[in-house]
Amino acid sequence: MILSVLFAVIAACSNALGTVLQRQAVLKVPASTSLRLGLMRDLLRTPVWLAGILAVIGAAVFQALALGTGSLATVQPVFILELPLALVIGGAVFHVDLSNKAWLCVGCIAVGLGVFLFSLAPAGGREQVPGNWWVPTLLIVGGLGAALVLAGLRRPIGLTRAACLGAAAAVGNALTAALIKSSMDILGHQGISAWLLSWQTYAFAAAGGFSLFLLGTAMQGGPLIASQPALTLCDAVAGFALGVILYGEQPRTGLWLLPAVLGFALLTYGVFALSRTQCLYKCVHPEENEPVAAGQPAGSAM
Repeated sequence: MILSVLFAVIAACSNALGTVLQRQAVLKVPASTSLRLGLMRDLLRTPVWLAGILAVIGAAVFQALALGTGSLATVQPVFILELPLALVIGGAVFHVDLSNKAWLCVGCIAVGLGVFLFSLAPAGGREQVPGNWWVPTLLIVGGLGAALVLAGLRRPIGLTRAACLGAAAAVGNALTAALIKSSMDILGHQGISAWLLSWQTYAFAAAGGFSLFLLGTAMQGGPLIASQPALTLCDAVAGFALGVILYGEQPRTGLWLLPAVLGFALLTYGVFALSRTQCLYKCVHPEENEPVAAGQPAGSAM
């Protein structure tokens, strides 16, 4: 479990770096109010976006290693760390001093996540999902993601649009992780030939690519303070649910549920409180020189 958590932390750090670089990139291409393929063409011409893609690829490699050595219900919640890591990296990139409140929020997220994972400690479960289980899983998860995309596209550019599209990207990320775990099991037990011939290998590539596209659209759909909390929390919840339901991983129950709930409440508070800090707003909106008015929530200036 320790090794898988370590790999997951490295993956979260790489993803956070990719998020900051992608944020820089989307600010350099024409904004759009629709889900257009031209966005990807514009981004592929931006060197910063390509650097972000390399960071995302590195994150995928470490995520695969984490899923190959640990449970899905343990690995995916670790990606909650992307938000505080994005803040720290963004602060260094954009020369933004982090406030005491921001550091307190980072601490709440880290401690809350640690308490949550230690309390539940998901273990066991099956290494491979029965083939006939994938059809309802893909239909349900895909339907949920489609509903979130449609809800987001019906809203004007702003917090709601970014949150819906960020949540859709999170659902896609969780499904991608479930497919990666299945694919890694095939690679480990049947070899490279079976891995190349398995549908899961191409399915996780397609799901991951589309989730990346949704994330780029979410970033243009509104401030990162809306899309990133939706992305991190929904990814963790959906990934944990898929680990328990699809892979049969078993978290501890009974009295362990109390500290688990308290831990999740603490990290959730940290995520939403951090999303309202001015330093995070400055990190993810470097193009805006005007500070947020005193007492005004970050992101309301949009």
